[in-house]
Amino acid sequence: MDLAQIKERWNNVLDLLLEKDRIAWLAFFDARLVSFEDNQLTLDFSDSQKFANSHDFKKTRNPDHTQLLISAIKTVFGISPTIIER
Repeated sequence: MDLAQIKERWNNVLDLLLEKDRIAWLAFFDARLVSFEDNQLTLDFSDSQKFANSHDFKKTRNPDHTQLLISAIKTVFGISPTIIER
C-alpha cells in the first residue's frame, strides 16, 4: 500500500465516514494526504487556513472521530494506520 493508492480511493473513505458520523466527516473532509510510511498516515490541514473565514475543525476532532476514520480506512483498504495530524 502506498500513498497514491490511498489517494485514489480516499473519497470512499470519506463517504463511509459521512455515513457513520457527519461531525467526524466535517473534522476530516479537508485533510490533505501527505504521506504514508511505516503504517502512519500523515494528514495536513493547512488549507483550512486559506479562506476568508476559517473552517478549521481541529477543536471538533477527538479520539472517537479518529477511530471512526481509522475504521473507514480499514473497511476500504484493510489497514489500520496511525493518524498523524500536522
